[in-house]
Amino acid sequence: MTQCRLRVNGGERLPKQTFFNLPEEKQETLIQAAKNEFSRVPLNEASIANIVKNAQIPRGSFYQYFEDKEDAFFYLLELGTIANKEMFISLLQKTEGDIAETFIELFKQMLIEFKDQENRSFFRNIFLNMNHKVERAFTEDMRLTEDFAEVRDVINMEKLNIAHEHEVMHVAKIIGMVTVQNLIQNFAKEIPYDEAVKNYEFEVNLLKRGLYNKEQN
Repeated sequence: MTQCRLRVNGGERLPKQTFFNLPEEKQETLIQAAKNEFSRVPLNEASIANIVKNAQIPRGSFYQYFEDKEDAFFYLLELGTIANKEMFISLLQKTEGDIAETFIELFKQMLIEFKDQENRSFFRNIFLNMNHKVERAFTEDMRLTEDFAEVRDVINMEKLNIAHEHEVMHVAKIIGMVTVQNLIQNFAKEIPYDEAVKNYEFEVNLLKRGLYNKEQN
């Protein structure tokens, strides 16, 4: 598994090295047990006892791999955001650098993935119990902070109504916040796929009126 660094409240968190020393199969077993628990209940209600029971490891072993259940939760979240970043870059290339259209396609793909019951339960607990730390993790992801250098050359800057290159980060942040809010609404109201996409496209297209050059809109 990738050794993901977790950015929480300005710091970095990482599973302990003993976790990465485990055989990959045992890593997967522990991560799946954690995901099962976080899919069952929100983070604040999750039980380490249930995680270790499902993973079939002693409770003490859990603390050899993670400081607490929050570390395990944010590691799971980071694994998901890495996949989203990779998908974003791929979609950005397919849309010829159109950042708004890329977000729309990413939103559609996320909704499709949420149709899987386990994924839906996991992310439903996240979005309907979102606190500052979780929201920050998602908005940092949507801003593509670490991957900006990688995607900078792919984004079609000419489409955007910006004065400086670095402003594209703020564009991504704005659309990202709209994305998170739409995902929250999707889980809160159980909005059908077609309606959720229509609502999201409407809001992104409203943003494009101000964020895109008129001749490129």
